Amino acid sequence: MPKIELKHITKKFNNTFTAVDDLSITIEDGDFITLLGPSGCGKTTTLRQIAGLETPTSGEILIDGKVMFSSEKLIDVAPSQRDVGFLFQNYALWPHMTVFQNIAFGLENLKWPKDKIDARVKELLKLLKIEEFPNRYPAELSGGQQQRVAIARTLATNPRILLMDEPLSNLDAKLRMEMRAELKRLHHETGATFVYVTHDQLEAMTLATKICLLDKGVLQQYAPPLMVYAHPANTFVADFVGSPSINLVDGMIKTVQGGTVSLDVDGFTATMEMGDGFKGVDIVPAKIGIRPEYISLSEEGVPARVISSLPSGMETIVHLEVRKGLPLTSVIFGQNDFAVGSTLHVTFPTDRCMLFDDKGNLVGLGKLTLR
Repeated sequence: MPKIELKHITKKFNNTFTAVDDLSITIEDGDFITLLGPSGCGKTTTLRQIAGLETPTSGEILIDGKVMFSSEKLIDVAPSQRDVGFLFQNYALWPHMTVFQNIAFGLENLKWPKDKIDARVKELLKLLKIEEFPNRYPAELSGGQQQRVAIARTLATNPRILLMDEPLSNLDAKLRMEMRAELKRLHHETGATFVYVTHDQLEAMTLATKICLLDKGVLQQYAPPLMVYAHPANTFVADFVGSPSINLVDGMIKTVQGGTVSLDVDGFTATMEMGDGFKGVDIVPAKIGIRPEYISLSEEGVPARVISSLPSGMETIVHLEVRKGLPLTSVIFGQNDFAVGSTLHVTFPTDRCMLFDDKGNLVGLGKLTLR
């Protein structure tokens, strides 16, 4: 399977709006990459440029070492010559064709022999677990079944790369969960390179081998999902990834002594014992990042008032107010509930709290004490 290289890709519309700004990433053979970010961040534009459906303003795109686009060399290979499959958000199935005919359509256009078409379609029907529906029409299928047919049709010609633009957004929550599992299984079984656009951070976390997180066309972080979650490059990444969202607390750094950072946080003194790799930080405004699961409720620690308690069975999300203007969100696993207005105490029994500098960049992880 091929490697995809994007080198300094920029895309401008009308020479005024920059959709993608100097993007450079390498997608390795067999990767499952999610292009993640808010609406308008450039993720679909990036996908379409890989496919050849959108022409970059500048930069270079290589697939398997071959130049597909180069503004400098004046090369722009047609989409049909890039050997990629594109799965659209709306499925784009032919309503007057059966499931079998939809899947076989591309193979017939490529003049495959009839026996090979039959064998390939049956193989894909089995792979996508829709072998009982070959003679049905799209209107006779559920949304999830239509999605499976669309995937089978895209895989039919054995594309080296499968590009997907929010393919699960039209499905309900339960079907989306099922199809995520199916896509992960398909990626493992086909060994193809998947590039997948989504604005859903849970989808990106559960599917990807690497997340490419964009904001306003600029790359924020490109790393495996758990690295993005535990070591976000900046406060934008920390806030965008994770549900419930991370607690970001403003503070002013007072002293830095070796690996110990002391901050003033709304009248509290916060001390962070930084871990290995900490290179120091200036005495400036800063932010402390605390994932909700890193906050424990106990009989000791800083008192906090319960603003709301949202039990869901497996976990309870608790919104707290340590002091007026200083809210915290905690996640407590298990079947718990807490009375609104009651007082609890919070501690931070982890060495994975985050410290961000005045520019919002992560400077290190450490153990937080608040008093």
